[in-house]
Amino acid sequence: MHIVIRKFQPSDREAVTAIFRDGIQEHIIPSLTHAISQPLHITVTLCFFTVGYTLGGGSVVLALLAGGLWIGLLYYCCYELYAGFVRLKLNTDMRDIAGFYLSSPDNYFWVAEAEVNGRPHIMGMVAVVAKELPDSGQKYGELFRMTVSSTSRRTGLGSRLVQTVIDFCKERGFSKIMLETSSTQTAAVALYSKMGFTLVQTHEQAEAPWWVLRLVRVTVLRMEKILQPCEGM
Repeated sequence: MHIVIRKFQPSDREAVTAIFRDGIQEHIIPSLTHAISQPLHITVTLCFFTVGYTLGGGSVVLALLAGGLWIGLLYYCCYELYAGFVRLKLNTDMRDIAGFYLSSPDNYFWVAEAEVNGRPHIMGMVAVVAKELPDSGQKYGELFRMTVSSTSRRTGLGSRLVQTVIDFCKERGFSKIMLETSSTQTAAVALYSKMGFTLVQTHEQAEAPWWVLRLVRVTVLRMEKILQPCEGM
């Protein structure tokens, strides 16, 4: 499959939105698995089963119902964390991609396009926004919206998209590239590590209610890659 990485066009918006939504919300189930497997949550789950069984006079059905309610709450929290993120971004930067990412020469938004059965299809995307370090005023790039469609995984497309951002930032003399991802996005973390990004900070701050974050127990990873200037600069 021949894939071309090019500049975003307004006609790409519907396909880009679909890939972004699917790519983010696919982490709901892995985050649920992660949440349920936490020692504290295993204990709480067993307590719910036990309470339901006891109050139900030995009813297995009520025990399962009680445990199911707790697991349902965890699922809701995982869903709200990722689906809520999608809703927020579709109403902010993703609502006007050209205006947000293409109005400055130091910002950019790329899409990866391939021809499938004679028709062009968007297979992935990535964006970068220029920012300044408060202490030195040096510019750096922050990588956003890195997403590859499920049909294009394990093809090297993710590496190509990240390398596109790296080359862009080097050409503009940026000092480094920053990004944030979540601890449940193991494939993304592995990709960024392979591309030379290192972990510099972890935190649990996200655009979701505090109790959702407390139950989901997902950690946000901040990673960076220090850039060497292009030759001749």
